[in-house]
Amino acid sequence: MNRLAGLFLAFAISLAVTASPAAAQEKPLTVFAAASMKNALDEIDAAYTAKTGVRITVSYAASSALAKQIEQGAPADVFISADTDWMDYAIGKKNINEPTRVNLLGNSIVLIAPKDSNVDNVSIGAGFDLAKLAGDGKIATGDVKSVPVGKYAKAALEKLGSWQAAEPKFAMTDNVRAALTLVARGEAALGIVYATDAKVEPGVKIVGTFPVDSHPAIIYPVAATTTAKPETTDYLAFLRSTAAKNILEKYGFKFLVSPSA
Repeated sequence: MNRLAGLFLAFAISLAVTASPAAAQEKPLTVFAAASMKNALDEIDAAYTAKTGVRITVSYAASSALAKQIEQGAPADVFISADTDWMDYAIGKKNINEPTRVNLLGNSIVLIAPKDSNVDNVSIGAGFDLAKLAGDGKIATGDVKSVPVGKYAKAALEKLGSWQAAEPKFAMTDNVRAALTLVARGEAALGIVYATDAKVEPGVKIVGTFPVDSHPAIIYPVAATTTAKPETTDYLAFLRSTAAKNILEKYGFKFLVSPSA
């Protein structure tokens, strides 16, 4: 009888060990990330899954939309915002585990045109006439009232004295990738997006870069939500690792923290 009990126990332990990777895969971590993160984060998540067996499910959208979804109870473990304002908003709504917050990345905003456009080598500075440059065409960017890239774009154009004339020409989108697509398809003559977005879209070219001092610093904070699974801590650590840094910098992001091993 004791021998049978021993065999049963050994079988149970073996079953538990065999099932553990599957169990990990059945409970993926859910990340809500700014749309501009997609290409880089997809590669990071693939590397993390290969290392740990933990699957990552990502919802990409404008930071504004993601913060509101988390506020309404959407099940997210991690929030990566393209600006500090929407992270601050989520913290104010008690949806973020504030001690886990890290200002992870930096970026820049650029002026883009379709690949075959005649517009090229634009000098962006005080008095820059964006309206004239667009001609009869539209200028695409994110909604300037809520989407981070649009907020950065408006701030820059106001600082340079170009906003008032250009405002009527703007086609505002739900997120930065939608603006990128409008320009790539030739449905907008110009666009203002992150440098990292322009880098991954072959249908556009960068024709100018906005001065760093023309807009607030572009910072991507990352944090766990208040409902995050325990495994989230390890994932956040991976985002700060040298492996993640190498991927992010390949896509043009600026790594703002000292990488962990």
